[in-house]
Amino acid sequence: MPTSRPLRADARRNREALLTTARGMFLGGEADTGVEEIARQAGVSVGTLYRHFATREALIEAVYRQEVDELCAAPAELLGQHTPDEALRRFLLLLVDHAAIGKGMAEALESIMATDSPVFDDARTRMAQSLDELLAAGAAAASIRDDVTGRTLLRAMGGICEMRATDGWQEEARQITAILFDGLSHGTRKLRASSNAT
Repeated sequence: MPTSRPLRADARRNREALLTTARGMFLGGEADTGVEEIARQAGVSVGTLYRHFATREALIEAVYRQEVDELCAAPAELLGQHTPDEALRRFLLLLVDHAAIGKGMAEALESIMATDSPVFDDARTRMAQSLDELLAAGAAAASIRDDVTGRTLLRAMGGICEMRATDGWQEEARQITAILFDGLSHGTRKLRASSNAT
């Protein structure tokens, strides 16, 4: 089984090679690729693969968690480079991109849906927390309305991203996301106008 102890440099390289190879194959539509082929293309033995990932499903889960890790690290970076409202806008578009990745990995992910893995619940919780961080920053700057939670916004984005079953969906999803963002930012003007009128 995988260990929680820090990996040696060579073991870390092997693990990263396996994750990178598996991700590329899954996104490339090779979701049914066996562990032997993944290991071969990663340049390691099957035994090495199983030392890092007890099952094929564990490898798929690790690939997905890596995608979520990268996504949920984005808010801090975005807030360091942009105004809070622009950071939120960019992150919403990243969620659309993430949904596209999910579509590419859909077949692979189906294999872990039947397990007891909490990976999807964990991902939703972390994405909602990321949105909460961005919404709070926007509200503090008075550029984003303060009456929307990250979980609610994630549900809205989930509805938009369900369009991924249709061809050419991303452009339309980005347009709808822009409308949603306008509601989040323009709502602050109405709130300020209401406050000034009292």
